[in-house]
Amino acid sequence: MTNRFERPEAVIFDMDGTLFETATLLETVHERLFRTLREEGLYDQIPPFQELLGCLGMLLEDIWRKLMPGSTEEARHRADELMVQYELEELEAGRGSLYPQTKETLQRLKEQGIKLFVASNGLEVYVKEVARFKEIAELFDGLYSAGEFQTASKVDLVAKLLADHRIKTAWMVGDRSSDVEAAKGNGLVAIGCAYAGYGRDSELADADVCIQNMPELLDLLR
Repeated sequence: MTNRFERPEAVIFDMDGTLFETATLLETVHERLFRTLREEGLYDQIPPFQELLGCLGMLLEDIWRKLMPGSTEEARHRADELMVQYELEELEAGRGSLYPQTKETLQRLKEQGIKLFVASNGLEVYVKEVARFKEIAELFDGLYSAGEFQTASKVDLVAKLLADHRIKTAWMVGDRSSDVEAAKGNGLVAIGCAYAGYGRDSELADADVCIQNMPELLDLLR
C-alpha cells in the first residue's frame, strides 16, 4: 500500500459495515420485523433482505420510506420500535459479529495514543449496545449517534464530535458516501471500507484511500 498519512489525533469509525458485520445480526431481525408488521395489519409486504442491507448507513426514517412505499406513519413508527427491540434481543442472544481483526486493530491504534470514536447514523441504544456486547466499548473515547444528538446529517454529527473533543486532525473510516461526505465536510482524511459490500462501489469514489480489511488501517500510518 503506497498511501501514507500523517498520524491523526483521532480515528472516527462508522459502525455498520465498518466495525460491525451487520448482516450477521439483521437477517433474523428483518424476518421478525416484517412478520410482526404483517400480523399487526400495519404493512403487508416483505421487502428482500438485500434491499435492507443496501439501506444501511441511512437514517431510520429514510430506510422505512425506501423499503415500505405507501406505508403509514404508524407503520414506520412501529418499525422503529421493532427494529430496536429485535436488534437488542438478537445481540443479547449472541448474534452479530465484528469484522475480522477489528478489536485487535482498535487496540493497536489505542496503544499508539490515538483517540477512537464512533459516529453512526443509527440509534443511540443500538450503537452503544453493539459496542458493549462485542466488548469494544472501553476502547472508545466517545460513541456518537444521530439518534442521540438528533443531527440531520453525518457531517453535522462529526462536526459536533470534533468540537466537543477539540480535535484538529482525524481520519473518518466508513463504507458509505455519507462517511466520505462527513470527512470532506470537516476537512478530514476519508478512508473507505471496501469490504462490506452493502453500498455501491461508486459511493467510495471520493475517498482518499480504500482498505480491503481492518488491519490495513495500521499500514496507512506514517
